[in-house]
Amino acid sequence: MNSKWKEWWGRARSFWQERTKKQKWLAIGGIAAVLFSIGIGVFFATRTEMVPLYSNLTPQEAGQIKATLDGRGVSAEVADGGTTIKVPKEQVDALKVELAAEGIPNSGVIDYSFFGQNASFGMTDNEFNMVKLKAMQTELANLMKTIDGVEDAKVMINLPQPSVFVSDEKGEASASIVLRTKPGYQFSDEQIRALYHLVAKSVPNLSTDNIVIMNQFFEYFDLKNDSGNSTGATFASQQQIKKQIERDIQRQVQQMLGTMMGQDKVVVSVTADVDFTQEKREENLVAPVGEENDEGIAVSVQRIKETYAGSGAPPGGTAGTGMNETPGYQGASGATNGNYERTEETINNEVNKIKKQIVESPYKIRDLGIQVMVEPPDPDDPNSLTTEAVNDIQKILGTIVRTSIDKGEAQTLTDEDINSRIVVSVQKFNGKPTFTEPDPVRPAWWWYAAGAGALLLIALLLFFWLRRREDEEEDEEFVFAPPLPAEPELPEPPETEERMRRRQLERLAKEKPDEFAKLLKTWLSEE
Repeated sequence: MNSKWKEWWGRARSFWQERTKKQKWLAIGGIAAVLFSIGIGVFFATRTEMVPLYSNLTPQEAGQIKATLDGRGVSAEVADGGTTIKVPKEQVDALKVELAAEGIPNSGVIDYSFFGQNASFGMTDNEFNMVKLKAMQTELANLMKTIDGVEDAKVMINLPQPSVFVSDEKGEASASIVLRTKPGYQFSDEQIRALYHLVAKSVPNLSTDNIVIMNQFFEYFDLKNDSGNSTGATFASQQQIKKQIERDIQRQVQQMLGTMMGQDKVVVSVTADVDFTQEKREENLVAPVGEENDEGIAVSVQRIKETYAGSGAPPGGTAGTGMNETPGYQGASGATNGNYERTEETINNEVNKIKKQIVESPYKIRDLGIQVMVEPPDPDDPNSLTTEAVNDIQKILGTIVRTSIDKGEAQTLTDEDINSRIVVSVQKFNGKPTFTEPDPVRPAWWWYAAGAGALLLIALLLFFWLRRREDEEEDEEFVFAPPLPAEPELPEPPETEERMRRRQLERLAKEKPDEFAKLLKTWLSEE
C-alpha cells in the first residue's frame, strides 16, 4: 500500500515539476477560487437572514418591541439608528401577528379609537374636548405620514373657544405642522397645495392662511397663490408670448418669400402690438319671439265688455234742502233715459330672455408691422428686381397683416393704413445671414449600438494584448544553455545474460509497474 502511495506521489510530483510557471499559478488560482466559492456558499447557506419586522419606530416603540422579543428568546437586531427592528426571516410573519394581538407596539398616542375603548359618563366637557383635540391631531399626523416623502409628522391645532353670545365674533382655528421629510426629497407646488387643503378640510373653521408647515430643517413650505403673480413675472410672460407671436409670423413670411427669392435674398422683421386684456362680462338681453312683427307669444288674454240701455228712476229728495244744496234750486222732475258701454282688454306676452356670460380671451393682435429687405437678382443693379415683383410682395404682406390683426381692429383699417404697416426695401446685402440647421437627432438605438461596438473593440484590443504578452513570456522561458563538450564514445560492453535480464526488468517496470511490484514481492518473500 505504501508503495502505491509513493508511486502516485512520485507521479504527481513529476507532473507538477513538468508544468510551466504560468500553469502552476493558474492551477493554484483555480484551486483557491474553488475553495473561496465553497466557503462563500457555506457561509450564506448557514447564516441567519435578518429582515425588518418594524421600521420608522420611535425610541419608545423600539425599546418596547426589543424587550418583548428578548423575553421570548427571539434573536433581534436594532438597525437604522434605533428605528428598525430586524428578526429572522422565517419568524417575521408569526411575530407580526402575535405582537399585533398583544397591542404592541403601543405608542401611547390618543386617536379616535380611544372613545370606543374608554367611553364613560364620568368625563367632563373640558376633558372630552381635550381628548377630542388630541385625537384629531393624532389622526391628522397619521394621515400625513402616508404621503410620499414624509417619514413623520407632528401636528398642533388651536381651536377657538365657543361663545355663548351671538354678537361675539366667531374665532378662527390655526394649525402648526412639523414634518420629518426624507433626505433630499423636494415637494412640488402641487403637493404643498394638497397638504394645505388636506389640513384645512380636516379641521373646522380653518383657512389656509392660518396654517404653517415646516420641516425638521426649519424650511417653510409656503402656499403659492396663483392669482397673486408678481408684476415682473407677468411682464416676462407677456413679453415671451409677444416674441413667440412675432417669431411665428416672421418664420412664415421668411419661408414663403425665401421660396420665391431665395433664403439668402430675404430678411424679415416683424413687430406686433398684443392686447393682453382679458374681459369677462355678463349680458342679460330681452328679444321678441317674432322678429317680423316685433311681438311676443301671448300667454294670457283678458277681455272685459260692459253695456247698459234703459230708463231709470227720477232723482229723489227735496231740492234745496240738503247740507250741500243751494236753497231755491229747481229740482228735476219725471223719469230719465240713457245707455252705457265699456270695453277692457289685457294681453300678457312672453319674450325671449337671453343670458350671456362672455369671456374674451387675451393675446389679440391690435397692430402689426412687417419690414422686409430684398436683395435683387443682380446685387449691383437694384432695377433687376421688377416693380411687379415688389408689388406682389406688398400684396402678400398686406394680406398677412389684415388677417393677423384682430377683426375688431382690422375692419376699420383702409388700404392706406395696411400699406403704412409694410415696408419693402430693395438693396444689396453687405453681410449675408446664416441659417443654422439643427443637428439631426439620432435615435436611442444608435447610441446603444455605438456603446456595444466600443466595448467590443476594447475587448478585442485587450485579448490581443494578453495574447502577445503570453507569447513573450513563453519565449522568455526558453533558456538556451551553451553547448556541452561532446563526450568521447566508449566501447559498448559485451552483451551478457545478466545485462539482458536487467534491460527486461527495466522495461517491465516502465510499462507494467503493477506486475513489476508483484514480482519484487515474490522475490522478497522467497528470500
